[in-house]
Amino acid sequence: MFFSIIIPVYNACDTLPACLQSVRQSDFRDWELIVVDDGSTDSSAELAIKWGAWVLTTDGRTGPAQARNLGAMAAHGRYLFFLDADCRLHSDTLSRAAGHLQADPALNALFGSYDDTPAAPNFTSQYKNLFHHYIHQTSRETAVTFWAGCGAIRRERFLELGGFDAARYPRPSVEDIELGYRLTAAGDHIRLAKDVQVTHLKKWTLASLLRSDICDRALPWSQLLHGQTAVPADLNLQTEHRLSVVALAVFLLSLLGMKWRRGTAVFALLSTITLFWLNRDLYQFLRRKRGWLFALRAILLHWFYYVYSAAVYLLVAIAPNPSRR
Repeated sequence: MFFSIIIPVYNACDTLPACLQSVRQSDFRDWELIVVDDGSTDSSAELAIKWGAWVLTTDGRTGPAQARNLGAMAAHGRYLFFLDADCRLHSDTLSRAAGHLQADPALNALFGSYDDTPAAPNFTSQYKNLFHHYIHQTSRETAVTFWAGCGAIRRERFLELGGFDAARYPRPSVEDIELGYRLTAAGDHIRLAKDVQVTHLKKWTLASLLRSDICDRALPWSQLLHGQTAVPADLNLQTEHRLSVVALAVFLLSLLGMKWRRGTAVFALLSTITLFWLNRDLYQFLRRKRGWLFALRAILLHWFYYVYSAAVYLLVAIAPNPSRR
C-alpha cells in the first residue's frame, strides 16, 4: 500500500463529509483511509464510518499531534499522507504527491499548499487562505519545514523520529514545523510540491485569525526559533518579510516622531514605499485575484500581521521559555 491517509478530527461535521468525499473521488487509488477522532462531541466518528474510513479514537481531547501519531502507529502504507478535516483534495492531489515521491527515492517528505479558491466567501477567509497560497507558491521547493494540513512523509522515517511532539504541542500549533526542523537537522530531504494543492473549507473571522496567528503560531514558533542555532529563511521567514518588519518599525517610529520633529515624515514616506516595494508581488497577486478594494483592505491586515508577529518574537526574546534554559 502506498499511502495511509490520516485525518485527525475534532467536531468536524461541517467539513468532514466534503473532505472524505474528495478522498473517495481521487484518481489515485492505492491508499487506506484512517480517521482519528480526538474526543469529538458531535457525530464526526459516525460520519467517518459511513464514508468507509477506519476510525480510531484517542483517550479524550489530546490534540492533532497525538491523533496523527496514533494513526501513524496503526497505518500500513509506505507513506503517511496527513490531511486536515477542513481540506478538500483535488482529484489529482494524491497522484501528484505520489509522482514526486516515486520519482525521487531520496525524498522522505513533501507538503503542498491551499489553492487560490478558498470555500468561505468572507474577506478574512479569502485573505488568510490566499496569503497562505501565495507564500507556499513563491517559496523555495527545497524546504526545511513541514506542513501537516496536506503533507506526506515516509512512515518508517516518521516513526524513527518519534512522530510529532505531542507532549509539547497538545493543541493545534507548530508541531508540523518542529517536525520539519528535526527532519532537516537529520539530513532528510523535504520538498514543497507546489502542484499538490487542496481547497481550504474553513471560515475565518478576524477574532479566530488573530487567536490562531498569535497564540497557536507566532508564540510557539518564536519559542521554537529562539531554540535554533540559525533562523531559516523559509516560507514566512524569507528575507523580504524580515526586511518588511524593519520597514514597518521605521514607519511607526517615524509617525510617533512627527509629534516632535516634522522631518521624520520623510522616513515615514520612505518606509511606506519600501513596504510596498518589498511586498509588491503579493499585493499584485491579491489585486489580480480579488480586485483593488480587496487588495487595499488586505494590505492593512498584512501590515498588522507584521506588527503582532514581530511583537511576539521580541517578547519571547526578552522573556525566553524556561524550558529552553
